[in-house]
Amino acid sequence: MSAVARGAVHHADGRGRPAAMLEGMFRATLVAARGACFPDPADERNRTMSEDTTPYTPPRKWTWNRNNGGKFAGINRPVAGPTHDKALPVGRHPLQLYSLATPNGVKATVMLEELLELGHAGAEYDAWLIDIYQGEQFGSGFVAINPNSRIPALVDRSAKQPQRVFESGAILLHLAEKFGALLPADSARRSECLSWLFWQVGSAPFLGGGFGHFYAYAPEKLEYPIDRYAMEAKRQLDVLDRRLAESPYIAGGEYSIADIAIWPWYGALVLGRLYDAATFLQVRDYPHVQRWAQRIDARPAVQRGRMVNRPWGDPAGQLRERHAASDFDLHTQDKLAPRATN
Repeated sequence: MSAVARGAVHHADGRGRPAAMLEGMFRATLVAARGACFPDPADERNRTMSEDTTPYTPPRKWTWNRNNGGKFAGINRPVAGPTHDKALPVGRHPLQLYSLATPNGVKATVMLEELLELGHAGAEYDAWLIDIYQGEQFGSGFVAINPNSRIPALVDRSAKQPQRVFESGAILLHLAEKFGALLPADSARRSECLSWLFWQVGSAPFLGGGFGHFYAYAPEKLEYPIDRYAMEAKRQLDVLDRRLAESPYIAGGEYSIADIAIWPWYGALVLGRLYDAATFLQVRDYPHVQRWAQRIDARPAVQRGRMVNRPWGDPAGQLRERHAASDFDLHTQDKLAPRATN
């Protein structure tokens, strides 16, 4: 402050305002003037963001923007059918699985490993890796067994005419009925099990395609969709927690395809393996789901099933293709491509 200015504020003015008040008013005027000439960068950023944030008005007709898909922009498209010719490999077992170790893929491999654990030798299978990030689900061979181009897909060659089975829930039901296992025979308990199986089929898209997409994969974080689907994910966890407070397993007292369907999604979520969202969703608020998830996680067949068609994570946990039980000991990625040693 200049000497002239300091002198001006040491005396009361003609309206009787004290010097201290005048000094405060004078300082405020200087700050306002300085701000007009040299705006604070943070304020300027906030102003610009506010100006740039305009509501999206949908056009009368939607058109495909190939670059507006986030992580999956390179493979998402608004049409079905194959993009290229590629035959699927076929192994020596009657059951041929084409998949990837996403939650839906893990359902199928856990089911097959559980059947083998129960002694069903006819459940031996070949598991072939379908890299969805590279668009392999759009190959002609895969589209022929799943016109929806989604993993997993199964071909059952045990009959004279091979049978394709697509959609993970359908695969679980097909295998449960084929081998008479992991699905209650009693009508009431069977209905309870199937109700929860289809609860998962209907609910998981809100967790995966809703919450998971906007929280983990979308090109920008948007509060509304994240908040909307976080609320729904937590509601679903509460549904499960209330159910598991009264029953050791989802469909009752016995482990079933309902658990196998639900665990890869909701079990992985509360165990901190999905979307890095355990803290955000406060999964420890669901103790019964936690107990159930840990119990299933300890099952040997589940541990094997998680490894099959897995091309990421710890190399010792990656069995990219599975053709025999011995593959878990001999053909995991750490053994096929050992780490370089000094």
